[in-house]
Amino acid sequence: MENKQGKSFRYTYSAEEQARIRAIRSKYMPREESKLEQLQRLDASATQKATMYAIIVGVTGALILGTGMCCCMVWAGGWFVPGIVIGLIGMAVVGAAYPLYSRVLTKERARIAPEILRLTDELIK
Repeated sequence: MENKQGKSFRYTYSAEEQARIRAIRSKYMPREESKLEQLQRLDASATQKATMYAIIVGVTGALILGTGMCCCMVWAGGWFVPGIVIGLIGMAVVGAAYPLYSRVLTKERARIAPEILRLTDELIK
């Protein structure tokens, strides 16, 4: 830069300031996902979907089971036998959570297998 007398001067930032500038700049730059990050994200997506379905089914079954227990213990009179039936249905739904998890996980892994294999081939080479 030149000042009014025509003399120029130059200034530089210290290394610490340069690091801060780069850190701030990196927040605003579009981020590109590396191949390893893509691989990890794809692998986690299969497990997350299966886990989500299993949790939903398991919690629903537990609520049904709890309703059956309520029928047996609180409203004992005419609700005892229907409460047992409702509780057994709840147990069956809870028991179905793990097979559902396994099935969804297998399907999701089969669906994303070509992309996973392509990325691993690129990373190994």
